[in-house]
Amino acid sequence: MEQLYISVTGLRLKRFWHAPRFWRLAVRAMAEAKSAPGNLRASARSVRGVHHTLSVWEGEDAMRAYLRSPEHARAMRAFAQIATGRTLGYHADTAPDWAEALSRWKADARSV
Repeated sequence: MEQLYISVTGLRLKRFWHAPRFWRLAVRAMAEAKSAPGNLRASARSVRGVHHTLSVWEGEDAMRAYLRSPEHARAMRAFAQIATGRTLGYHADTAPDWAEALSRWKADARSV
């Protein structure tokens, strides 16, 4: 059996006035992620001004297919204008809880 693929992101808005655009894009991209083939779980939360996502995929190929989806692509095109961030993707045998995911993100995420 292929290992799960875990994706953890953290984005910080560059300016507070980017919030409406950010949330419009984020809500649409999250809805698309939740219904994407191979997605087992997707959720979001804000911690100290950083907007995080945690998604669990059947495998890396499923996650990469989602990256090319229309809403995610739209959000990524806007990203550089409205936010800074870091992302982490890794293989695992089990899905992490939020505490574990954020701990790994803080230690190992790379800037995007």
